[in-house]
Amino acid sequence: MGMKIGIFDSGLGGLSVLNEALSKLSEHEFLYYADVKNVPYGQKSRDEILKFSFDAVKFLIENGAEAVVVACNTATSVAIKELRANLSVPIIGMEPAVKKAHDLSCDDALKTLVIATPVTVNGAKLKELITNLNAKDKTELLALPRLVNFAENSEFDSQSVKSYLKEELAKFDLSKFDFLVLGCTHFNYFKDSLREILPSNVSIIDGNEGTIKRLISELGLAVSNANLTPNVKFFYSGEEVCEQSELEKISRNLARLEKMRAIS
Repeated sequence: MGMKIGIFDSGLGGLSVLNEALSKLSEHEFLYYADVKNVPYGQKSRDEILKFSFDAVKFLIENGAEAVVVACNTATSVAIKELRANLSVPIIGMEPAVKKAHDLSCDDALKTLVIATPVTVNGAKLKELITNLNAKDKTELLALPRLVNFAENSEFDSQSVKSYLKEELAKFDLSKFDFLVLGCTHFNYFKDSLREILPSNVSIIDGNEGTIKRLISELGLAVSNANLTPNVKFFYSGEEVCEQSELEKISRNLARLEKMRAIS
């Protein structure tokens, strides 16, 4: 029998985590919760993010989730400790793949650039992670708040997106970097535009695969690549999504993310 697994994000960024989960755990049932009423979280206060995260995770548990993935770096950064302390199901969080970049880097002279929301960039959790890796001198952080809004509006490769990314990345001498870490699940939608702008010496990595690996090991799940029809229910801030136009938007987003998975 498959398990019921909840996935929660501030919006539609966490679909990149769902996509990764479906590729490895297709016989399980998924509940996907997008808090579209309150997106983006990256500019909200800690107390608001705590409240939204509890509302979402409790809702998923009430609807039968036996484990929950917080597929939002901002919510993980603010709320994961409290969620784990107060709720009884396994809760898996997201963190920017700084350790993965650190482990893969072959040249000590080169740096990692982490792009994320302002809350994640300024939060203690990411700073702690970097300190624990002794990677302070090797890591630069860049907040890209507008990317979340672009993603929520399904604006993925417009001229405005590309100009915004070009302008922001121009703040760094990219020849001195070897990795760009996507520290927000929404940023996976932009891998193609990022790849166009970044020099070839910079590889793009995200935390999705690591998060799903952790879910698999924590729950002792077997990996299956059988392409079963995915069994997913979608919720927007506690309301089940039944509108055809919204379900089609979600499908289009998942199809885009599947394409993005191949870009590194």
